[in-house]
Amino acid sequence: MSQFLFVVLFTVAIWQFTKKCRQIKRNINLGRDKKITDHKSARIKNVLLLALGQKKMFRNPLVAILHLFVYVGFIIINIEILEIILDGLLGYHRLFAGIGGLYVFLINAFEVLALLVLIGCAIFLIRRNLVKVKRLVSTDLNGWPHDDANYILIAEITLMSLFLIMNCCDTILAARGLASMSTPRLPIF
Repeated sequence: MSQFLFVVLFTVAIWQFTKKCRQIKRNINLGRDKKITDHKSARIKNVLLLALGQKKMFRNPLVAILHLFVYVGFIIINIEILEIILDGLLGYHRLFAGIGGLYVFLINAFEVLALLVLIGCAIFLIRRNLVKVKRLVSTDLNGWPHDDANYILIAEITLMSLFLIMNCCDTILAARGLASMSTPRLPIF
């Protein structure tokens, strides 16, 4: 029954995600095509530095490092979500635990990074909402850009907290002999 409910909820989530992706695609396609053929390598470098590397962040190395933690956290949570989805679909718990010591190392590393993400996101929320860093409270960021940033930070904090809580619960259950996964670990909490 639990697998059936998981599949139903997962299907609804996929449907919602697909619907939102189509809406975003529609909005992107509202733009007009423009032939741009000059300075291709400079434009690619600029996109990589601005969009992926957050070029402006490198003015402040601490902020750049905190952003790196948030990006890494996004990757971590997606790897963990893959395992959770497969566990839910196949009726397992900790499907990847069978790889042994590597799994233990990865989970422990993920926990350390999750803690760093929590710290980074909390600092970003404080900077954005309490300290009111000048470039983060400009009028062009009023409305949805400001709210989106807060929603993303809160979602990241929530996901990382749930990841750490899940691992703590698994560790406690394994120590009591009540869990199917008895892989010894050194949890953060």
